[in-house]
Amino acid sequence: MEKREVEVKFFLDDIDDMRRRIAELGAESMGRVFEYNIRYEDVAHSLIKNQSLLRLRQDQKAMLTYKSKQTSADRDFKIFTELEVEVSDFRTMGQILTSVGLQAVQRYEKWRETMILGQTAFFLDTMPYGTFLEIEGQKTDIRHHASQLNLNWRKRIILNYLEIFEILKEKRQLAFQDLTFENCQSDALNVRPFVKELEAGDE
Repeated sequence: MEKREVEVKFFLDDIDDMRRRIAELGAESMGRVFEYNIRYEDVAHSLIKNQSLLRLRQDQKAMLTYKSKQTSADRDFKIFTELEVEVSDFRTMGQILTSVGLQAVQRYEKWRETMILGQTAFFLDTMPYGTFLEIEGQKTDIRHHASQLNLNWRKRIILNYLEIFEILKEKRQLAFQDLTFENCQSDALNVRPFVKELEAGDE
């Protein structure tokens, strides 16, 4: 199924307080799940060069997802087209991808709680390097709910989690490629000191 996604992120110092504030808006929690993802590439790494991503994800079910870069620049929001399909067997789908010449180049994990309010989704994400709120929906709704939550719009982040990880790797001179909780156990790997560099800033 193809869909166009519009979203922004905000770094969180207190994820529990943000959960409470979102609930006060009337949002309903869909539960919290652990996600395990594998990113695939061809030998030329043409997907990442074209700002695209092919991933196989396992949480409550297995999903194969392709995300393509946005067609036009947007400083306010992260916008991309997503093709996603459920697969019956995570391991077998991975074998199919490698059999046709793709390589499993990166593994990454997160805990995600989903809260829904109308047509807007709030994702409370615990990444190995920090906690974030991702708001997905219509542009006007995202801006409205961000204001309701007293979020500073200048502090929005329009990078994806792997792009943030690349910045952290450069800052901390990390040698590992996989964004896992095991690899990021050290407090020194928290992205908090570099958040200002991730923010989109003025409109």
